[in-house]
Amino acid sequence: MNKKSKIKNQKSKRKKKTKEQIRKETEIQEIVNHYFYSKGLTLEQIKEDAKKKKIIYSRFTRPAKQLLELAGSVKKAKKAIDKVAEWAKSRGLDYAIETVFKKWLELDRLKPKEIVKKPYYQGNPMVWSETKKKWYVISLEGEWLEFAGKEDEIEWRIVK
Repeated sequence: MNKKSKIKNQKSKRKKKTKEQIRKETEIQEIVNHYFYSKGLTLEQIKEDAKKKKIIYSRFTRPAKQLLELAGSVKKAKKAIDKVAEWAKSRGLDYAIETVFKKWLELDRLKPKEIVKKPYYQGNPMVWSETKKKWYVISLEGEWLEFAGKEDEIEWRIVK
């Protein structure tokens, strides 16, 4: 064997990855991609942003690997990402894969923020009086006016 073929053979040995390493890489990719999906991106958008250097994909592989080790399986890791994503979005917060680590111990207690709907009549807020069992409309001057309309005239708005 000459020197050139010997060097080539050594390089090819180094480049070959075991099936285990390849499987681990695809699991990590799956977790990173799922994180981006939870952010509302599609695979095409992820690839396009990576090409334009808007997303540095390699920055997410390390935390994804750590999450995989912590969760034990891809399925559990994805479930944890979904739970944290739902919790963060309901509160208007941004999140990263690392957020899943921080919230890991309280994952089972994480709940999305409840949506609060408040009653309004013709743009004015309303209040329910438990003692008098009546609706009151609060005027612009701050007066409590007894509501004389029908219940279907009440407008329920989501207040953030």
